[in-house]
Amino acid sequence: MKIIPHGAAQEVTGTCHEICVESSAGAKRVLLDCGLFQGKRKEAAVKNATFSFDPSSDIDAVILTHAHMDHVGRIPLLYKKGYQGAVHCTYATRDLAEVMLQDSGYIQEKDEEYFRKHLKKSMIPYDGPLYTQQDALDCMKLFQGKNYGEWFPVCEGVRAQFLEAGHIVGAAMVVLEIVERGKTHRLGFTGDLGRSTLPIIRDPQPMPPVETLICESTYGNRPHEDISSAKQHLRDAVCQTAKRGGKVLIPAFSLERTQEIVYDLHLLWDAKEIPAVPIFIDSPLASRVTEVFMKHPECYDQQMYEQFLSRAHNPFQFSLVKFTESAEESKALNGMPGPMIIMAGSGMCEAGRIRHHLRNGIEDPKNTVLAVGYMAEQTLGRRIVDPNITEVKIFDRMYAKRAQVRYINAYSGHADMTDLDKLVRSVEGLKTVILVHGETDEMGPFAERIRHVRTVEVMMPEKEALVEL
Repeated sequence: MKIIPHGAAQEVTGTCHEICVESSAGAKRVLLDCGLFQGKRKEAAVKNATFSFDPSSDIDAVILTHAHMDHVGRIPLLYKKGYQGAVHCTYATRDLAEVMLQDSGYIQEKDEEYFRKHLKKSMIPYDGPLYTQQDALDCMKLFQGKNYGEWFPVCEGVRAQFLEAGHIVGAAMVVLEIVERGKTHRLGFTGDLGRSTLPIIRDPQPMPPVETLICESTYGNRPHEDISSAKQHLRDAVCQTAKRGGKVLIPAFSLERTQEIVYDLHLLWDAKEIPAVPIFIDSPLASRVTEVFMKHPECYDQQMYEQFLSRAHNPFQFSLVKFTESAEESKALNGMPGPMIIMAGSGMCEAGRIRHHLRNGIEDPKNTVLAVGYMAEQTLGRRIVDPNITEVKIFDRMYAKRAQVRYINAYSGHADMTDLDKLVRSVEGLKTVILVHGETDEMGPFAERIRHVRTVEVMMPEKEALVEL
């Protein structure tokens, strides 16, 4: 058996890992996720545009862990280039992927229009969109929903099972049972491992016995603040900015993070801990994602039932909240005086309406830019939260960072170093750990801690490196 990381290898975007198996029917090749690379536009465009394999003939199946774009975002391109096999995922992931991918196609089409209108041909970062909204819609015929805990055939010699990952609604870890040359090998893939006690969703399940574990390492050398502190930090940011008459600008992923923030704002308002400031969810995508959330109560934790559903209350809607839809509504927010809260995508500030709000608000010291999620290297979001950077480029000009910048890392949906250590210690029968989805300064210390407590081989492969088991 061979494993080839085509993405998220010593970086945190573009997750795509190929499993190569010699079965009785010949060589079989399975992809674990197929996500977009994010970062500098030109570099990401080059990475996203090509595959190192032929999608029309080389790949037999895709197993998708969840609907974040760095895991699902290149499946329409895979389809566009000829892939016709199944994409196995949970039912909630299938529904979310349809919304997320069409939005991605829309953004790419609009970016293309903007570049053609405003930039010289030599300055355009890529040659046309990777895929369109129609491509995204067409590829959905490949998606096959599965239940958590259900074993399903993937291809000859391979079957798989999804386990709750506790990361976002529908997210799953994967266990593969692989028969090769008469021997059975069990391989686990964490996808993006979540945390216990996150709001809305269930806690991660334990990983069963596996010989090989492909493990994410986003926060492999960092602890998170206790999740219980997140709501208090959110309260403080809202109250202090409201006193200044400013706007709280929250770049948030439309999938999961937006719903978590609205959920906590709802609790804070019910407890009368925040003032009556209008809350604008300036993201048509977030509106559609929230509708999908309400379709999948099987993913919710007990607290969600007790606080809202048992009383027939919608956790994502209350008197202060307004979901904006049109571009005109979005533009109007920039001319309205504070205090207010504006939450818009994307979470790393690389696309979507948040860039327009940042352009209009980042130089006003009354405002607060409140980061609530991970910011990958080379993204606008990372430059905004970096205290050593005093100005940032938004669209085609530089802006001074005069607004207060705050970062709440307690909201992270990723396991931290304590969670990851606990996972690796708990897996029975483990022989090999392959660290992915992490930057090297996070992966290295994590690898050393694993070697200290387990007699296992630990690998940190580079992109396109061949790992032979």
